[in-house]
Amino acid sequence: MGDVVLRDADRPGDLGWVLMAHGERYAAEYGWAVEAVTARIVADFAADAVPGRDAAWVADLDGRRVGSVFCVREDATTARLRLLLVETDVRGLGVGRALVERCVSFARDAGYARLVLWTNEPLAAARGIYLAAGFVREGEEIHTEFGEVLLGQSYVLRL
Repeated sequence: MGDVVLRDADRPGDLGWVLMAHGERYAAEYGWAVEAVTARIVADFAADAVPGRDAAWVADLDGRRVGSVFCVREDATTARLRLLLVETDVRGLGVGRALVERCVSFARDAGYARLVLWTNEPLAAARGIYLAAGFVREGEEIHTEFGEVLLGQSYVLRL
């Protein structure tokens, strides 16, 4: 395996890949239908991203997209980490950690006071990355957004 490179998600097909990868990965691993939610997030980013306030990254390995994360403004003082994904064959190589670190660093540099995220209880590996980065769980709620009953979790990192 070569080196993983984090880069801006600004090449043709990057945003489409994020949508496709989320749809395929979450259906295969959990049976969840996430494409409608993911499509709205990606479309909002494509239409409304403000340079210096919003950003998205893709992790590449030997020219193949293997991960993603977005940092989008929630309001003047809060950014939201979204769409963290790492393909199964590169998990354990630190790609998820590197993507989260890039998002946190961007949010700090952009002047946000806090970075928030929403995840689901079964996503233990992602939760471990978030906790290691200093995020603290703020709340939980039951939802059916992906076609089954899940426990959603909200986290915050003060920057």
